[in-house]
Amino acid sequence: MKILLIAYDNNSFISWFPQGLAYIASVCREAGHDVVVYNQDIYHWSEQHLLHFLNNNDFDIVGLSAVGGYYQYKKVLKISQAINASVRRPFYILGGHLAAPEPAYFLHKTGADAIAIGEGERTIIEIINALEKKESLALVKGIAFSEKGKCIKTHSQPLIKIIDEIPLPAWDLFPINHYSLLRMPHINNNERCMPVLSGRGCTFNCNFCFRMDEGFRPRSTESIIEEIQILKKDYDISYIAFSDELLMSSTKRTVELCEEFIKAKLDVKWDCNGRLNYAKPEVLKLMKKAGCVFINYGIESLDEKALKTMNKALTVKQIIKGVENTLASGISPGLNIIFGNIGETAESLKKGVDFLLKYDDHSQMRTIRPVTPYPGSPLYYYAIEKGLLKDCEDFYEHKHINSDLLAVNLTDLEDNEFHQCLFEANKTLIESYYKVQLTNSFEAARRLYIEKNASFRGFRQS
Repeated sequence: MKILLIAYDNNSFISWFPQGLAYIASVCREAGHDVVVYNQDIYHWSEQHLLHFLNNNDFDIVGLSAVGGYYQYKKVLKISQAINASVRRPFYILGGHLAAPEPAYFLHKTGADAIAIGEGERTIIEIINALEKKESLALVKGIAFSEKGKCIKTHSQPLIKIIDEIPLPAWDLFPINHYSLLRMPHINNNERCMPVLSGRGCTFNCNFCFRMDEGFRPRSTESIIEEIQILKKDYDISYIAFSDELLMSSTKRTVELCEEFIKAKLDVKWDCNGRLNYAKPEVLKLMKKAGCVFINYGIESLDEKALKTMNKALTVKQIIKGVENTLASGISPGLNIIFGNIGETAESLKKGVDFLLKYDDHSQMRTIRPVTPYPGSPLYYYAIEKGLLKDCEDFYEHKHINSDLLAVNLTDLEDNEFHQCLFEANKTLIESYYKVQLTNSFEAARRLYIEKNASFRGFRQS
């Protein structure tokens, strides 16, 4: 079969490599099918361009995947309109976190023929086989589809327990020279970057997170090293952005990965998502030696009560100690804080601001965003139970209009008061960030003119 995979335009100058599509492309090609990637993400083609492309090419299947979000929701609806209007309309599969929690709603809104729920590598092949044999979609695990106006949801697709069995992403089908220009913390202008997935899932269950799959399934260290070596050799990659939810899933695994990276002499910079309860001096020292330059931490709140409510499995003491350890090791910490979980107050927000002012090393601009109860998360069902949200349509059509604005107010603050608090908090953080940038620019000028620093490369920013 001939399959078109759409990488949707996320309105980014340099796009994140669509790993999910690349894995799907790889398994489809391995099964003997032809795969074409439509890079709307890179070329910013309009949906009219997509319609014209579909009208002038024959495809059996078109696949689209998106995460939850107000922008992604509207983009998927526009792309769906183009697909459905095409005169040679292919069988349309929609996957990803956006549609999976509420498949009936998205079948209705998008007109998709099937919603893929969970991991797609096995599911896509089962769909293709069913279409080729003209069998019922009811035999395919892990999907939802419409039959006589009713949403049929099939049995869940078993998780792929051994991730190493999945073929590596089909990089050759994508313009890597574009994606490798992505800028990450502490990357040099002449370095090329690509993401790598070291495992799937997460060992924790925060109340604001939508988890499709239970538990955590790591790839083998050998497989990860093999992928990095291929990226280095074939695509000249020197910076790896580990994209899984939690590379630091345990102290033991983190140490094992780092020791093997050092033994393999990978000689790459890398960043990852981490956990502050595992941020011990000896672990961080090893991570630094193995090439780690940045660890993104989900802190979420500096309010002890809020941390317990959101099931974060962290204490304020662990957060502070872990961040101090990270800074002492010479690795930059990415400090992510959100505001508005159940029971949080203006004082909770102030604690977060004070923490960022004290510990942020300004390797990235950090602001505080409101908590959003995305469909599928425990907070989503809590909001519905409390009458704060009606359903998925209410969320996407009326409430979630921007990620930096309140979707559902879970606090005792009035909506206007909530936004005023966020404005004051982020005004303070933005002022602090630019004050540091200004100080650094003045110091660069002093070294240039007073110390005659001949290595200076200009005040321009790229």
